[in-house]
Amino acid sequence: MLDIAKGANMALMFVLELSVLASAGYWGFTVSPHWAIKLLAGLGAPALFVAAWALFGAGGGANAVFPLTGLARAALEIVWFGGGALALYAAGSAFPAAVLAVAFVVNAVLRIVWKQA
Repeated sequence: MLDIAKGANMALMFVLELSVLASAGYWGFTVSPHWAIKLLAGLGAPALFVAAWALFGAGGGANAVFPLTGLARAALEIVWFGGGALALYAAGSAFPAAVLAVAFVVNAVLRIVWKQA
């Protein structure tokens, strides 16, 4: 039963990663009334998040170009997932932002307790 819960927690991590990208895109498309800015921010913000994750955090660090571990990895995750929550909040979606933040905290605590981090 614990193995199922651990697998579900890792699946949640993946869903949270996708949620951050969607949040950044959503923010970008709501940031301005001008289509050119919406397009640039709506596509550019997720691209920047993808680049940061690919460089430092992909695959728990195993697939990253410059893998981070320990406190540096924890800081990356807090900034990355916090950035997704802040993007939602800035787009006027406070409740979904809070849900994303709480889901990340629960996921991170479980990954630490279950030694998945």
